[in-house]
Amino acid sequence: MKKYTLAVVTLLAATLLFNSCKKEYDSIQTVDEAAIQAYIKKNNLNMKRDDLGVYYQIIEAGTGALIKNTDSVLFTYQEKSITDPTIYYSTSVKANEGTYLGYIRTNKFNKSWFKALDSAYYGAKIRMLIPSHLAYGKNGYSAYNVPSNAIIDTYLNLSTYNKQWQWDDAKIQAFLTSKGLTATKDASRVYYITNTVGTGTDVIDENSTVVFKYTGRYTDGTVFDSSTDGTYSTTLAGLIAGWKKIVPKYTAGAKFRMIVPSDLAYGPNGLTDQAGNILILPNSVLDFDLEIVSVTN
Repeated sequence: MKKYTLAVVTLLAATLLFNSCKKEYDSIQTVDEAAIQAYIKKNNLNMKRDDLGVYYQIIEAGTGALIKNTDSVLFTYQEKSITDPTIYYSTSVKANEGTYLGYIRTNKFNKSWFKALDSAYYGAKIRMLIPSHLAYGKNGYSAYNVPSNAIIDTYLNLSTYNKQWQWDDAKIQAFLTSKGLTATKDASRVYYITNTVGTGTDVIDENSTVVFKYTGRYTDGTVFDSSTDGTYSTTLAGLIAGWKKIVPKYTAGAKFRMIVPSDLAYGPNGLTDQAGNILILPNSVLDFDLEIVSVTN
């Protein structure tokens, strides 16, 4: 009889514990839902709710084709707080991000974007209010200074292009126009401007050792790397693809500028150091000033 009573008490305790955990989990959803609805009402927003509890609004429908499940989606976005002006994360003109719509459907975090993107067109602008339990949860995200249980107000801008190289080329042309620059477009899609013709006689090929002075920038003018003391020495094989295409056109003494599309620079992964710190942003168009100091064959 005592054993029976103990078993009943244990079962009741387990049931209460389960129900309290379930209630706590449900309460997070309830709190998120109430906060989002209050935010929508306060700001007079017209948003739809999907079956996950994400609210979304198509701000601009886009002018391109309907995005298919197998298509690559290229985008910039911003994540901010709904309680104050804090911006947690924002891409910029320096770079963009991208993935396949089908991956967004299944990815644990980005699936909260899927319903909004499911019927979107290239070039669309979309706003989403993402409940905390579908975003960074109770732990938040220290790298972006996102606090615990933060509801995320997300602005998503889709590219009109579904290929990164197409968007890069459009970015480069817009950049040149904005700066009043005239450049030659190589068959590789690297744009270059000759400032000083070289006087050297050695042809640069894959066996050459070349000494450079250079400065590397993003298209917003931010310098990410520079070596102007004339000590940077490398073979052609050690250069990024965009440099390999243009450097052999010149000889020692030449000064020139290159605007390199991301796929001929550091691509979708960018460049990080051994500690994981970002040195070059993914999918970034890069602007270089170069001088060839010497060539040795």
